[in-house]
Amino acid sequence: MVTHDKVIRKQRIRRKFRVRKPINGTADRPRLCVHRTNKHIYCQVIDDVTRKTIVSASTRDKDAGLKTTGNVDAATAIGKSIAEKAIGAGIKAVSFDRGPYKYHGRVKAIAEAAREAGLSL
Repeated sequence: MVTHDKVIRKQRIRRKFRVRKPINGTADRPRLCVHRTNKHIYCQVIDDVTRKTIVSASTRDKDAGLKTTGNVDAATAIGKSIAEKAIGAGIKAVSFDRGPYKYHGRVKAIAEAAREAGLSL
């Protein structure tokens, strides 16, 4: 018997692979990967050639200084933080990997804040 949760999980996995298939992070243009949960938001800039995380930021970081962590304001702060760290590491352009999430709400806020901070997506 197939439950609703199993169907949702399979759809999310298929969507993740469909979105990530054309995206490949290189040394010149690494991948900005976004993961969100109900409470927290995580971002990583990844070089897929060497399989290394270059910089990362999340709402769980001590230096984030956020009162609430699972909303659009927190996502905006994390987007700005990841852009500043990436620019500090010498990265000016990234490929945006939204994973299985729609480009809406917190995911959109991360991308827009990173663009405003000077990162090219």
